[in-house]
Formats: sequence, C-alpha cells, structure tokens
Amino acid sequence: MMGDMTQLGSLMAAVMFVWAIFRQLFPDEFQRDVRKYVNKVVSYVYPYVEITFHEYQVDTWFERSKAFVSIERYLSTNSSNRAKRLKANVVRDCESVVLSMDDYEEVTDEFRGIKIWWTSSKSIPQQRAFFSYRGDDEKRYYRLTCKREHRDIITKVYLQHVLDEGKAIEVKTRQRKLYTNNKSEKWSGYRRTMWSHIIFEHPSTFDTLAMDPKKKKEILDDLMMFSKSKEYYKKVGKSWKRGYLLYGPPGTGKSSMIAAMANLLEYDIYDLELTSVKDNTDLRKLLIDTSSKSIIVIEDIDCSLDLTGQRKEKKEESKEEEKDPVKKAEEEKDKKNKGSEVTLSGLLNFIDGLWSACGSERLIVFTTNFLEKLDPALIRRGRMDKHIELSYCCFEIFKVLAKNYLDLESHDLFSTISRLLEETKMTPADVAENLMPKSFEENAESCLNKLIQSLENAKEEARLKAVEDARIEAEEEAAKKIEQNGEKVQEIDAKLGDGGGKKADQDTGMLQVTDAKENGVITA
Repeated sequence: MMGDMTQLGSLMAAVMFVWAIFRQLFPDEFQRDVRKYVNKVVSYVYPYVEITFHEYQVDTWFERSKAFVSIERYLSTNSSNRAKRLKANVVRDCESVVLSMDDYEEVTDEFRGIKIWWTSSKSIPQQRAFFSYRGDDEKRYYRLTCKREHRDIITKVYLQHVLDEGKAIEVKTRQRKLYTNNKSEKWSGYRRTMWSHIIFEHPSTFDTLAMDPKKKKEILDDLMMFSKSKEYYKKVGKSWKRGYLLYGPPGTGKSSMIAAMANLLEYDIYDLELTSVKDNTDLRKLLIDTSSKSIIVIEDIDCSLDLTGQRKEKKEESKEEEKDPVKKAEEEKDKKNKGSEVTLSGLLNFIDGLWSACGSERLIVFTTNFLEKLDPALIRRGRMDKHIELSYCCFEIFKVLAKNYLDLESHDLFSTISRLLEETKMTPADVAENLMPKSFEENAESCLNKLIQSLENAKEEARLKAVEDARIEAEEEAAKKIEQNGEKVQEIDAKLGDGGGKKADQDTGMLQVTDAKENGVITA
C-alpha cells in the first residue's frame, strides 16, 4: 500500500513538472488552442450538457439579467428544503425572510422524470480592480447540468417553464411601489434614477370606496375585463392599455379611486409630475422606463402645464409674430427660462402614439377638477376610454360612509340626512369628516347630528349666497340699462344738433327735448 502511494505521488509530481515546463515553453495562445481541442475531445465522451446563466450580461452590464433573476426566484422555492447552505435576504419594510441557495451549493430538480442539477457559483478575478461600477468584481452565475439525451426537452420546454414560474413567483411575492419621476438633471451616470419609489401601502379598496354601488360595479367589471383581455387586444390590433379620466369637484375621491384600482389589480403606480419633465424626448424616456402591470397617473392635469387652452391656427400665430417682434422676442426668452417644454402633441403621443406600445397591461389615469378646460383631443375615446364623474355626496354614498366610519346600516336620522343631501351639495370628504368621531365621548348618534348641523349650515350658506348673487345680478342689470339709456341720449343729441336744449329722464326711459327757438316739445 505504501509502495502504491509512493508511486502515485511520484506520478503526480512528474505531471506537475511536465505541466510547469509546458507553460514556460509554449505561449498562452498555444495553450488556449490545446485546451480548446482537449475540451472538444472530452465533449465526445462527457455524458452531460452544461448551461451557464450569468448575473450580468455584456449589453446590460449595470442591470441584472432577467433570466438570472427568474432562476433565482424559482430555485428559492426548492433550495430552502434541499440545500444545506442558504443565504437569507430581508426586503426593506418586509417582515418575511427570503432564503436562497448559497454560493458553491448544488440542488437537484425533476421535470417529467428528468433529473436536473443546479449549481450556484461565482468567479473571482486574481487581481481586484481599484474601482468597480457595481461595487464588486465577483461574477455570480447559475449552472444547469443535465444528461445529453435530454437536451431538447431542457432547452425548449424546461427552461421556459423555469422562467415562467420565476415571473409568477415575482408577481405573487413582489412589493408594489409608488413611483415619482425625478428631474432630468439626475438621470446622468450609470445609476439612472429616472424614478424614485416608496413601498405602496395605501389601504383604499373598492369595498371602502364611497360611490354609487351601480357605478362601482360598472368600473369593477371594466377593470377585470381589461386585466384578462390580453389576447383580445392583440386580436383587434391595439396596445394592451386603457385610459381613465376621473373628473369632479375636489374631495370627491379621485385619488382614493386610483389607489383602489392599484390594490384590485395589484399594479404599481407611476405618479408623473409633468412640470419636472424637460421636454417631449424625456417624456418618452420616462415611458420606456416604466414596467408592465402599472398605472401611470397625471393628477390635476389642467394645472400641470399650459396644455388646456385652445390651439391657435398657424396663420394667426404668424401674423401676430410679424406685427409685434418685441412680443416674439419676449416669448422666446420666456420659453428658454421655462422649466418644462412638454407640448400637447408630445403628451398625446405619450398616451396613444407609437411609443405607447413599448409596454403592456397599463392603465393611464388623468384627474381634473375642471373637465371643460381640457383640450378635446386629450380626452377623446381611444385615449381616455372611460370617463368617470365623481360628484357630490348622495344618500347611497352616505350609506357606504356610515358603514365604514360608524358601522351603521340604518338609523332614525338617515331620512333627515337623505332629505338634506338632496337639498344641498357636500363632498364625500366633508361628510366623512363629520362622521369621524373626534373624542371617546362621541357616539354614532352624535356624529349623525353633527353631520345634520353641517348640512343645515351649508344649506343656509347656499341660500344666502344665492340671494347675494341675485342682488348683484339685479344691480348689474340695472346699471346695464342706465348705460344703454345714456347711449340713446347721446345718439338723439347728435341728431338734433347744438341749437336745442334737452332734458332726460333716465328713470322712466322717456326723453324730452325742448327747442329754444320755437318753444316746441319733442318727445322721443
């Protein structure tokens, strides 16, 4: 036994000596050629196929490979039960711990009776770079190993199964986010920060949303139909997106409606601030950087930019510029100093142009308090497909609020409240504020009485305002009549000439003119 070990040690020493001599005598190019042919020979007798998935690809060096991420999620469901060494990751603002297989660990998977081996590994360069864009030089990768006879099934069926499962796990476990766009100056550098985000945790749902039940069901059906119509949109040749226009007075629940939509469909929200966008080109870049399964929101679009006025004809604009060159120079100066140069045309292309088809399964939502201010081209069907009016509180909306805030479905005071809601206008936000208890001593009945008092006060204020408006209107009408009569006096005086004397009675509307020469009386 000792003799065999001595011979084996001598053989290994001889091989290492020959290899060292070989490396010194032959250049690196020759060694690579030799290694290539050796690997080719080994591949004929090696019964396995290996596929490597790197964490970063050359064309997306600063962004993780989507295939690598999907494989990581897929293996995380099995590695916690089979792997011996695990890595634990805790997502920010998340209490659960996500386990995945550690480096240099191997797990097995089975698909249609075929055994597959997955290995997690990384390559570390011999010399560390002084500076790395990604913070490290380690190149992580997953390696799949299977038998050669199963190659077609693995490459054509199994890998697609792994990617699909990984995406499904992402949708199920992901934390939804609320994004807002940064100013264009922050987009430079390798860490693009077009959008900043926080975890989206708004509690609004369609169950708590205060609106008419019939209208609520209509919106729910529309949203669910959209989420399941991928093939239908493809069939009719349209991008898989839908526009919603929410309009109505302030405090009617437009923002709560958006949050309820996101919670129902489990979408992210991109809150687009147009005043922070430099021009139409940057607007397109922001659109490209959004993900699918998202809601792109522009709130109070009538106040965002000067996109609401009527568009002038080119001929009229050219005439004005020719007449007033000073004004033209001032407008050009203001344009340079303006923070945003997004135009109505750019916004229309953003919503419904060619670039809008770069993603899928998106909702685009506009909100406004003044529908009449918006350009008709901006809200036409096909861009804003569904118009939803959120108006003042009615009795049906009040019952939803009473259930939410006071756990009441009926009360003796409901009839009084119903009558007052028909006689005056109050937003759901104001009704909810009156229904919310402000102290531990308040109960449901006291909150209802408080609401009744507020409705009566609002009714009285509306009556006084109507009386005041009527008085102002009457005064304006009387002043208008006096002005018209004064114009008639001047017209008759001009016809009679300077030789006559005149006396006007503006209260009766009769004008008497006396001729000094003939002492006659003329009545007009």
